Amino acid sequence: MGKVAVGAAVVCAAAVCAATALVVRHRMLSSGRWAKAMAILREFEDKCGTPIGKLHQVADAMTVEMHAGLASEGGSKLKMLISYVDNLPIGPWGTNFRVLRVLLGGKEDRVVKQEFEEVSIPPYLMTGSSDALFDYIAEALAKFVATEVWARCGGELTKAMERVGLDMRVAALVNDTIGTLAGGRYYNQDVIAAVILGTGTNAAYVERAQAIPKWHGLLPRSGEMVINMEWGNFRSSHLPLTEYDQALDVESLNPGEQIFEKIISGMYLGEIVRRVLLKMAQEAAFFGVDVPPKLEIPFILRTPHMSAMHHDTSSDLRVVGSKLKDILEVPNTSLKMRKAIVELCDIVATRGARLSAAGILGILKKLGRDTVRDGEKQKSVIALDGGLFEHYTKFRTSMEALSRSCWERKFLKALSLSTQMMARALEQLSWQLPTPNTWRSQKLKKV
Repeated sequence: MGKVAVGAAVVCAAAVCAATALVVRHRMLSSGRWAKAMAILREFEDKCGTPIGKLHQVADAMTVEMHAGLASEGGSKLKMLISYVDNLPIGPWGTNFRVLRVLLGGKEDRVVKQEFEEVSIPPYLMTGSSDALFDYIAEALAKFVATEVWARCGGELTKAMERVGLDMRVAALVNDTIGTLAGGRYYNQDVIAAVILGTGTNAAYVERAQAIPKWHGLLPRSGEMVINMEWGNFRSSHLPLTEYDQALDVESLNPGEQIFEKIISGMYLGEIVRRVLLKMAQEAAFFGVDVPPKLEIPFILRTPHMSAMHHDTSSDLRVVGSKLKDILEVPNTSLKMRKAIVELCDIVATRGARLSAAGILGILKKLGRDTVRDGEKQKSVIALDGGLFEHYTKFRTSMEALSRSCWERKFLKALSLSTQMMARALEQLSWQLPTPNTWRSQKLKKV
């Protein structure tokens, strides 16, 4: 009986030793996998680095490309498109009225079409009787109804719309960036540029007309011209690109194009995070032995998901856990893993924000507004809009912190413009816009 007990004890001891060995081995493997995952993260962080020196290199490269793009068509990756907008709104005026015709499309389409004419009120009517004023308004309305028959159509788009039966006229093509610039100037006269940071990205700014070598013909009276940079296509050897960025570009629909956009805009930030997580899963078993199938799907992790995880302030990072479960179908993650993912989001967002700010510095350098003039710092206001800037708080605060601490407040203020403000500004802008044909026909003096 004693021998049996001793034998059982030996067997139990052996089982305990085996179990202990398995636990130790598992911990060693787990520790090794974690170390590998962290090595991947640290390498990515290092390659995404944006120290001040590099940011100034990026800004200088942006300035060089701006000069090249203004010098000739195709001279730079930056298109530097001439917008034919040479006057921006300067605020609400009380000496005019508008006659409008609006086609309403119901709850879904809201305003389908809107036409209007700006009419100046003669000074004598401002001090005359109300009858004379309203008679003047009625006469202007009658003329508008009688003459607004789309007889002034011009441009290829207008012709194309006529071919498909659309009864519309193109006064000018104004993209969202120029609209933001107009809205910003309407609100604040110190606005000199606008940047869109949303699904995509772009910038526009006010340039001296004489500083545009590729401009042919007479210069505008204002001496200025709004330039649509199309800065998403900017690229430079100074940009901190990683293997993930390069792979994303190669697999994109436009390889070799929009490089700047692919590392700073909302379309791509979440995808960059996914690609890094995929490598951590494949090479370091970050999510376990098997790679989550959902993680292999391009663009499944969107920037709003990334933002939600990045802004998670709960003690257990439950939002991160919830997103991983709902999107990637990874049900169980440790707090340590969630913290690593938040750090990854921070690396990607911070790089994008700081490079965006560097691009703005490049514009200021091009305009000579990065220096002290007459003993004072030049006040420059940048109008910013777009969902990424508006809703990704940590992205926005990273941009603002850089401008305050490192650039001596050269980038002074960001205006996030409401749709209503932009609409009011564009109402004023639209009737000021000349078409390219108008530029050629008008006899304007050189400034």
